[in-house]
Parts: sequence; C-alpha cells; structure tokens
Amino acid sequence: MPQCLLRVARFRGLDRSEFLDNRQFNGNAFTLLANAERFLRNTLPISSRFESGRMRRIDEPLYPPLATREALANALCHRDYSMGSGSIGLAVYDDRLEVVSTGRLHFGLTPDDLFEPHESRPWNPLIARTFYRRGIIEEWGRGTLKMADLTVSAGLPRPEIEERGDSLTVRFRHTDYMLSGHDRNSLVRRQEAILDLLGRFEDGLPLREITPRLGADTSERQVKRALTALRNRKLAESYGRGLAARWKRIPPKDSKET
Repeated sequence: MPQCLLRVARFRGLDRSEFLDNRQFNGNAFTLLANAERFLRNTLPISSRFESGRMRRIDEPLYPPLATREALANALCHRDYSMGSGSIGLAVYDDRLEVVSTGRLHFGLTPDDLFEPHESRPWNPLIARTFYRRGIIEEWGRGTLKMADLTVSAGLPRPEIEERGDSLTVRFRHTDYMLSGHDRNSLVRRQEAILDLLGRFEDGLPLREITPRLGADTSERQVKRALTALRNRKLAESYGRGLAARWKRIPPKDSKET
C-alpha cells in the first residue's frame, strides 16, 4: 500500500530550503515506528542540564524519547489511510521537531481538547488495539496529556498541535533547553548581544540591520535562530511583514515607564 509511507528529513535552519538528510521508508506500522525512532536517535543532538547537588552533567536526548514515541504512535493509529498519497512526515529543524500525518481530527475534537481529559476514540481501532497489546500505547485518551507532562518535566514548552488542510502536525520546540558545549554558549551569548542591541533602538531593528551589527562571524541563520528563541521566551517580538518587519525588545514586566 503506497500510503504506508514514512518520510524523514533534517533541514538546515528554520525552514525547508536546504536538506541535510532526506529519506523514505515503506512497511507495516511497526517497521515505520522503528525507522522513525532510529532516525531520531541518529539525528537529534544530546542536550545537557545540571541539577543542584549533582557534580556531573546530565546528558539526555534533545526531546524526551517517550514523548516523541507517543506522537509517532498516535500518528500511525489516527491518520487517514484512505488517501493513497498520504504519509507520515518526520521533520527536524534547528529549533523544532514536527510529526505530520495525513488526515484531520475526528469526532468533533479540536487541538485544544487533546490537552484536556478526553476519551480515547481511535480512528483506526484495529491498529490502536494492536499497538495497545504490544505495550506501545494506552487506551485511555492520555497520550497527548502524557506528551505534555514529559516535555514540561524536561524543561521544554508544551507540544503544539495544529490542523492545516488535510494534515495534522505535532510540534516539539526546544528553545531554552541547554545544548551541549559550544553551541549552547554561543546561542546564549548571541541572544544577550541581540537584546542589548535592541534595547538601544526604541523603534526596533529589521533583521537586515541586526545581522551586520553582530560581527562578520555571525550569519543571518544564526540570528534568526536566536530571535526565535527570544520570541518564545517573550523577551523580543516582531511587528510588520516581509522586509519591513522589525524586532523590538520586550521590557520586563516589573519595569516602570517614565
């Protein structure tokens, strides 16, 4: 069946303009799940964090494996297999991971409903029952709640679920999570430099003016990544569109205007 397809990709940056890896897999649901998890193990960086009272750094996958496994299992169980051109997409960007499946939510559910207690009503009950018997999923409608708990416990934002056209996307973001070594330090220093720069311009600055002010060794892609992280941390915001878009620093909540 052509729709028993998994597409995986690693993109450079924050959009789909450049591939670093691009593959496809066909097979049964167990094969697709295994290939997806193998791709994530080989592709995602290891993140590090420190806990009070511990001397050694804790190294963990960038996104909780149990949370990404839940998203993949849900995509396999609930997607619409009637579309011959359908598939599951697994896309890794610099700032996020997306699991995209063919088909929309059913039974009147909305993305917001999935993060509230709800009954399990799988669109493909035979697949869901088989996954349950193999110990891959529960059958109590807790899958999305479990994803949220795991990501928040790991210091990450809650996953986002978005319906668009005939597809459903589950999106994980890492933003503030500590990347190992030099990458983390560079990202933090770049964010601090951008905040300092934006603080000197009341009307903000467009991207084309921010990049050159940070030095010749800073690329536009690095600046975009830092700005995205600052926006997710609610430290900076953009207004306007296209080339006219400008970035401004968001004042701290306890600051007083004079």
